[in-house]
Amino acid sequence: MNTPTIQRTVRAACPHDCPDTCALRVTVEGERIVRIQGETAHPPTQGVLCTKVSRYAERTDHPERVLTPLKRIGPKGAGQFQPVSWDEALADIAARLRTIAARDPEAILPYSYAGTMGLVQGEGMAARFFNRLGASRLHRSICAEAGGEALLQTYGAKIGTHVERFAESRLILIWGSNSITANLHFWAHAQAAKRAGAKLIAIDPRRTETAEKCHQHLALRPGTDGALALGLMHELIVHDWLDHDYIERHVEGWPALRERALQWPPERAAEVCGLTPEAVRQLAHDYGTTAPAAIRLNYGMQRVHGGGNAVRLIALLPCLTGAWRHAAGGLLLSASGWAKAVKNPDALERPDLLAGRTPRTLNMTTLGADLCHPGSPTFGPKVEALIVYNSNPAAIAPDSAQVIAGLKREDLFTVVLEHFLTDTADHADYVLPATTQLEHWDVVCSYGHTWVTLNEPALAPRGQSLPNSDIFRRLAAHMGLDDPCFADDDRTLIRQAFHEGFDIEALLRDGWVHLDVPAAPFAEGGFPTPSGQARACAPGLPLPDHVPNLESPERTPALAARYPLAFISPPARHFMNSTFVNVASLRAAEREPLLELHPQDAAARGIVDGQPVRVFNDRGEYHCTAHVGERARPGVVNGLGVWWRKLGRNGTNVNELTSQALTDLGGGATFYDCLVDVAPLA
Repeated sequence: MNTPTIQRTVRAACPHDCPDTCALRVTVEGERIVRIQGETAHPPTQGVLCTKVSRYAERTDHPERVLTPLKRIGPKGAGQFQPVSWDEALADIAARLRTIAARDPEAILPYSYAGTMGLVQGEGMAARFFNRLGASRLHRSICAEAGGEALLQTYGAKIGTHVERFAESRLILIWGSNSITANLHFWAHAQAAKRAGAKLIAIDPRRTETAEKCHQHLALRPGTDGALALGLMHELIVHDWLDHDYIERHVEGWPALRERALQWPPERAAEVCGLTPEAVRQLAHDYGTTAPAAIRLNYGMQRVHGGGNAVRLIALLPCLTGAWRHAAGGLLLSASGWAKAVKNPDALERPDLLAGRTPRTLNMTTLGADLCHPGSPTFGPKVEALIVYNSNPAAIAPDSAQVIAGLKREDLFTVVLEHFLTDTADHADYVLPATTQLEHWDVVCSYGHTWVTLNEPALAPRGQSLPNSDIFRRLAAHMGLDDPCFADDDRTLIRQAFHEGFDIEALLRDGWVHLDVPAAPFAEGGFPTPSGQARACAPGLPLPDHVPNLESPERTPALAARYPLAFISPPARHFMNSTFVNVASLRAAEREPLLELHPQDAAARGIVDGQPVRVFNDRGEYHCTAHVGERARPGVVNGLGVWWRKLGRNGTNVNELTSQALTDLGGGATFYDCLVDVAPLA
């Protein structure tokens, strides 16, 4: 008689780069995943998961999962490997790194980002390892740095309106966010507000799924958000839709900002943005006369050269109207500052292991240029070793032709910790099998809400895979690094990740903890800036302004004459950056790489819906299928990303076209500051 296998339920947390940071309920039978659900008792999740994460079992048990260490046996990029033992792989890697470090440890570069947002499997043990070596540091800038720096300059911290309060708003500006696909749980609150009579307005160059369900959509040109904010300020001033008391007590530099805004009447702002003056006036009227009014700003709009200035200007809008007085007013771009107050990165990442050294910092956005740089007294040593974890730079880094050229260097030693043979892993000397979120311990904070969530392993590691933390522990041991901190296990790391006073026992017992934060963070001012005020300008801090795109008729007219279409690359609905692209059910839902064109631009080029096209500029070309319709505004084309290069039509993806230029603030990536042209593909 067969004994029935008992099912068990495990608490987990979504690790991906999404503001929702959902709590998961994983049902397991033996070592088989039965189902993955949203945790109903977790207030931000409320039992609901996106399509991607609900199919996470398909990633963990994917037939192409890397389950043993692999050593390259073919040309770089060919993806030809042979299995080896962990001891053989780690011994060889350690020997190579020791040799390089003996010459100059800064020739070793870690490259990672948000493949997991977990504190333990992200930069915990990895940071200890690289700090102990004295390796080059990485400026992790590729997603949100311009907007984050703008919030720090304006508010003093990356904090904002609590997401659940949007349900009580009377007007919501969804600015640069396709919330249905990228912030599902915020959208639930926005829908609740809509049912209660609130007006929803989408501000986005693309007619997204979210924009279609709002009352109004303003399709401005990419990179003109700052001009629109200045046009709104103009109208707030001339119609006196201002909270003078709030401004006087809580806004530093208002006279200079007022003078600048008065130079931006609706006609000027509309011309720059590609809108009508009436649309600017109506938006200002709605925002200036409705309370509470809230802005859900997202990171797409700051991926242009002037993105930092634009975020500063938009962040000042609720300060001028006094919208911050209301818990359901204000602005949310990031809530990560709340968690920063309880995190203890010094204890987790151990910067003291640098022992007084100050290694150079390389920007992850300029990886292509850095890998191809020969080295110099100012640049430092040539990069000789690249250790990649939680990222797929061959697919996600800009100007990918140069990234690939760097990865193909025979004198570059590359190690990739991965689940699959991605575009980057294909160029590795060693691929080390990493566990997925269902197979290790971790803890995840959120940049979209104010809960900290625990992740317990639901399964034993598949095959020979190991957690990132254990891979770096073992590598440290092979290199003879015997510091006691490398013996800390993952549950110890979870405890070390937070300052004393954080209720770690509640986290381990209940699975999540809510941070102690005020309901209306700036109702009485109290901005964490030197002056205690929101800053339009201050000593050493210039006044924000509209900064045109680097690639635009205003800045580069000759380039714009050759490449007249602005190109943006918003995420495909069923992918998370380059994650999930190889999950068959999700790739089938996306079907193929697409380029959205407005009918006017398609007709001018003899392109019809469904036709193969090539998108090109001086950096390269990308082949995909044309989708002709109203999702694109005239003069702008939308290349949905980020497909793996080797799954594309011509072995490239959208980042063949994007540049390594940096944003005005924070040194971020300028993915949406890009000019192209499009032609039928023979």
